[in-house]
Amino acid sequence: MSSQDISAPLQIPSQTPEASARPAFSFETVGVRPKQRLWLHVLLLLLTLLTTTAVGARMQFNFDHNLPFFDIDRDLPVFWEVWSNPQLLWTGLPFSLTLLAILMAHECGHYVACLYYRIDASLPYFLPAPTFTGTLGAFIRIRSTIYSKRALFDVGIAGPIAGFLFLLPALTVGLAMSKVIPGIALAGNLTFGTPPILRFFEQLIFPGVPVADLYLHPVVRAGCIGLIATALNLLPAGQLDGGHIVYAIAGEKHKLVTRLVLVVLVVLGFFSYGWCLWAVLLFLFGRKHPAIYDAHPLGRSRYQLALAALAIFLLCFTIAPVSS
Repeated sequence: MSSQDISAPLQIPSQTPEASARPAFSFETVGVRPKQRLWLHVLLLLLTLLTTTAVGARMQFNFDHNLPFFDIDRDLPVFWEVWSNPQLLWTGLPFSLTLLAILMAHECGHYVACLYYRIDASLPYFLPAPTFTGTLGAFIRIRSTIYSKRALFDVGIAGPIAGFLFLLPALTVGLAMSKVIPGIALAGNLTFGTPPILRFFEQLIFPGVPVADLYLHPVVRAGCIGLIATALNLLPAGQLDGGHIVYAIAGEKHKLVTRLVLVVLVVLGFFSYGWCLWAVLLFLFGRKHPAIYDAHPLGRSRYQLALAALAIFLLCFTIAPVSS
């Protein structure tokens, strides 16, 4: 998941769209660019690879033995056996490498867009965590002012599009390795929702098979987590990727849209408690968007990309992403 720190707004003289979108200077030339702590990025990536691989190894064991995807009473104690038996980690690589590739593609989409516009941004930070996914996602930190709505739009939309392109092969390849076991999807402590794009591929590969009877391979599970992350990031609110897109298009109306989204999230909380938590986090830490003073139009192509982002959001969204 992306997180951008955008500095305070700055009024600048009127410029051409190209000049305002892509400043003529770079932080290297003025000598104020902070040093990248490469060791920290590599360390967090390796730790996240370790935690996601351990989770993936347990998922693979359950899949091979036709056990429920996740059972807290059985899986948490066994989880520690992976650490005492490092050779078991190899079986978790299909899950972990798929998930990290999706997250990396998303963040690199943002990062490459920042490089194009000469915006000072960090390399991706990965977040290892002792959760059923093995990670809390990833983010980049933007340390300089974004001067134009075109740059804001492009940086915001680049991540979800790049991540979505990596999601598609994960879903199709993973489903090809999945199997049918009556009622298996309803067993265990956790159940993933089925977004429209996943259901489309399920019906394509397993026509007529109910969702409850499909045992998804760990590679598909990684894709499902990517779907959830993509949908969350494209929520049109605050400083999420979707919020950046809305601000670039609608300006100050972004405040009203964010409030409406917060209300909707609270309502969705009746279906899945996670939405309430997400609403609280968004309200406390990412509700407001820094102002950008730029009157230049986005152009027709960016409005078309905004519709594509909306389509991606609807394809990845489900009312109850994870339920117990």
